[in-house]
Amino acid sequence: MALVARRVRCAGESLTLLCSGALIAPDVVLTAAHCLDVFGPEGAYEVFFGERLLPETRTQGRFVRVSRAVRHPDYERETHAHDVALLRLAVAVEVPPLPLPGGDVLTPGGAARVVGFGDTRDGDAPPGVRRQGGLRVTEVRPDVFLAGPAPAMSCVGDSGGPVLVRDAEGREVLAGVTVSGDFACQKEAVNLRVDAVRGSFLQPFLDELPEPPGPRLALDALCAQPCTRDADCPAGLACAETVDASRRCFLPALQPGDFGAPCAEDAQCGAGSVCARLEPEGDDTCRCFTPCAPPPSEPVFEPSPADDIPQGCVGAPGSGALALGALAAWLYRRRPPPRARRATGRCRASSCAG
Repeated sequence: MALVARRVRCAGESLTLLCSGALIAPDVVLTAAHCLDVFGPEGAYEVFFGERLLPETRTQGRFVRVSRAVRHPDYERETHAHDVALLRLAVAVEVPPLPLPGGDVLTPGGAARVVGFGDTRDGDAPPGVRRQGGLRVTEVRPDVFLAGPAPAMSCVGDSGGPVLVRDAEGREVLAGVTVSGDFACQKEAVNLRVDAVRGSFLQPFLDELPEPPGPRLALDALCAQPCTRDADCPAGLACAETVDASRRCFLPALQPGDFGAPCAEDAQCGAGSVCARLEPEGDDTCRCFTPCAPPPSEPVFEPSPADDIPQGCVGAPGSGALALGALAAWLYRRRPPPRARRATGRCRASSCAG
């Protein structure tokens, strides 16, 4: 599967491919921790199940919202130590999870299969398509293993994607996830060992029980009613502090507001409203979103000519909020350039066929 930035508009918003991933339970995806570096674990994500993500005119598959993301507590961005993360899906999918290894299945010289959605060395084969290829294990370390081309190689965007090997019974199991490699994607791939984190990180997450559902605020009453935690909000929305210090439920990259009638495009929502995406699919996929009225600004004192007050500049009320909103929207859509990602990891994924 592929990890993408969550879409918040129902029309005119491009897909942002971040990484690849591996399904290890009906509602749990394993990926690389550095795939969350741009937006953070609290960021908004979706996962894509299918063969072709890009170009968008030819997308073939299903999107599912990520409800929770957790990085390994000992993750080190600079060294890629413990470079692994887990994603909880909002709904379980009917896709067979990849089996986890029961023990040490890695041997230098052994064959492996890498899968991902990333870059290739072929300009006619752009990223965004699920591809696979062969690797050869070259070195096994306690936490990672290295692999070389046989004849394929993982590359930018394959981060978090599965590296599969066969166990003693001939069953293909998830031995590792792609985390980094050489700049040119030609000589060496570094893969985190799944068995090294299975007991301490994977299993506790897999064993977690879901929080019992409770009452949630209505979609059309979010401006009038504050929240105290995410569980108070409609599914897919987060409870966070706003510019006026109150806490409201809102969609990432949008300011607080109410959601109304179903829609398919902005034109159906009227002036001042947009057609916002609440879920990747289902009855509540898209609804008209209307921002809350801004809080009253503090009155600006304007002295009369007789007042003996020094003259100076007066900031426009609300300008800071507008700037923060613009910055938040920019950060949400921003992703590091391919060259930077190649140097630090392999976000935005696939195999480079030799």
